Amino acid sequence: MPSPNQPIDPSTDQRVLTLGHSPDPDDAFMHWALATDQIDTSPLRYEHILQDIQTLNERATRGELDITAISVHAYAHVLDKYIILPHGASMGEATYGPMVVAREAMEPGRLREVTIGIPGTMTSAYLALRLAIGDFRHRVIAFDQIPAAVKRGDVDAGLLIHEGQLTYQNEGLVSVLELGPWWSEQTGGLPLPLGANTVHRRLGELIPTVSRHLRTSIQMALDNRQAAVAHALQYARDMGHDLADEFVGMYVNRRTLDYGEEGRAAVREFLDRAHRAGLIPAPVDLEFAG
Repeated sequence: MPSPNQPIDPSTDQRVLTLGHSPDPDDAFMHWALATDQIDTSPLRYEHILQDIQTLNERATRGELDITAISVHAYAHVLDKYIILPHGASMGEATYGPMVVAREAMEPGRLREVTIGIPGTMTSAYLALRLAIGDFRHRVIAFDQIPAAVKRGDVDAGLLIHEGQLTYQNEGLVSVLELGPWWSEQTGGLPLPLGANTVHRRLGELIPTVSRHLRTSIQMALDNRQAAVAHALQYARDMGHDLADEFVGMYVNRRTLDYGEEGRAAVREFLDRAHRAGLIPAPVDLEFAG
């Protein structure tokens, strides 16, 4: 049965569920149809909570939101509370993904000797970088402030997620290590798992309905690309329409509609390697919502 944490809106008699996602173009694109009431979700209504991924990860450890985007890394810490939805994934590929940048060129091996700005210790990008280079000094910085922090010299290098992967050169920075290609080479071509949409176990019998609504939103965005991109532009920092459209295409695609066998294998491999390296607390028995 639905929990008391899901209040009834007295004006509509709809049950209100909290839906957390990042204020960036790809998440905004995915949720366009829900956010603009393109879908009849009765008897449910979704309250959109827009926060950076590290904050959403931390909230997930406390089970605060009904549905939330989280890092795949964070899933290892919230298994008792959340189940992964079979859609909504963000994946790096052989040609792109999170990356480390610096003010000047350096060998990737030098990254162990410098201080790197990271967007959060529960992000998948941070976990991937630790798998790639081992331990390193880091400083947590808001993801959209990392390029400027590197440019100022506050840190020696920065780990970029979201649109910073396409705009870092505007700050005069150079790429040192690209984690999407690195992971692909390490695993024989698997995508790099980054983000996942999850649903709280307390929703019980509502989970299939929630899953259907969110998948429908993704499909509608893909089918109505120009309208959905126009909506996403309000979250496209330092990007015009064409660059935002390119970024959305990187992270909202066929894998977003369904992980597929390759996508699920990638998540298992990522978390298995993290456990063998002692970077997550226990083996993960991957569970997707039906």
